Amino acid sequence: MSQSRRVFLLSGLSGAAATTAIFQNKGYANKAKPSVIHTAQAKQNQLTDNIIAAFNQLPGKKGLKFLAPADAGFGEWSAMLNPNIVLFCASAFKGFVLAEFLRFVEETLKPGDKNSIANQLNQQLSRELILDESVFSPGAPVFNPPNLSGKVTVQTVLEAMISRSDNTATDMALKQVGADRVRQFIAEIGLQSTRIPTSTRQFFGYIVGYPEWQTITWTKLVELLEKDLYEPKPILNDTITMAASPHDFVSFYSRALQGKFFKYPETFNKFRAILSLADAVALSMPLGVNGFGKGGSIDFGSEHVLTFAGGMWIPKRWVYFSMMINWTDKEAGTVAQVQQPFIETVNKIFTSVRDSFGC
Repeated sequence: MSQSRRVFLLSGLSGAAATTAIFQNKGYANKAKPSVIHTAQAKQNQLTDNIIAAFNQLPGKKGLKFLAPADAGFGEWSAMLNPNIVLFCASAFKGFVLAEFLRFVEETLKPGDKNSIANQLNQQLSRELILDESVFSPGAPVFNPPNLSGKVTVQTVLEAMISRSDNTATDMALKQVGADRVRQFIAEIGLQSTRIPTSTRQFFGYIVGYPEWQTITWTKLVELLEKDLYEPKPILNDTITMAASPHDFVSFYSRALQGKFFKYPETFNKFRAILSLADAVALSMPLGVNGFGKGGSIDFGSEHVLTFAGGMWIPKRWVYFSMMINWTDKEAGTVAQVQQPFIETVNKIFTSVRDSFGC
């Protein structure tokens, strides 16, 4: 399918706003000698400076937040660059969908039943969903519309949504759980900057300018992606978008990756397991850490986006992160041109964090 507007929502690691850098170290949990604390603080100050300097080399509007909570005898550390800026987050919003889908499944599980929670969960994830034109969406490297159809399991849908950022899989998941339910979850956990679409197909229909985007069919969307028939809309808008702040992502992952939103360890472990499959993890994280998260990217007209948010376990420490850039043709090239510098920068940052907090 040709795409004259270069519409892509990928896995991502598949005039800029004014910036601020903030460093916080809230003391050591143990009572170390003042000279030891001073040395550690100096090293963490340097780590923060290096992270901000490296990320500032990337184009466009930028937002970043890292958080290492107090743990293992060490105090809290954070590094921030425009942490409250609201940017287009692309497919990174799918982490919220995964969490609420598993919470939705939890409502069907019955503790105390002779069938274990693990077996009940597997039965729910083995349910088959219909894959057909009603859910086809562009940017679907696993389900490859319109060439694949039939039935696929819930687990396959969730894994495709995260591991390859498949938009058809995302719309299948949203159709099952309901976008409003995901929005309610986002609101209940206090994420004030986050917005998600009802479906990725509707989002694409809106930004290509189609007046009836709420009910756009697959056939019509394919036609519109091949022909510029309407005036396009900005990807970050007040109607239907994918948006968040670095602060919101870190707030979410710092709790979700600790199981705060789940009733059962089985669903929590499934959440972590699926997030570990994201291609952004393998592409950007160094050896010696366990990574969990979701990336995102888009090219549309003159607008471009790369994002990555999640958490990583370094022996003895958790570090949560969100890195987001939005840029235009005037500031840099396409995602294909900027992605490699982005990956190299992110890998450099993760490596320095690993080396600073690891054993």
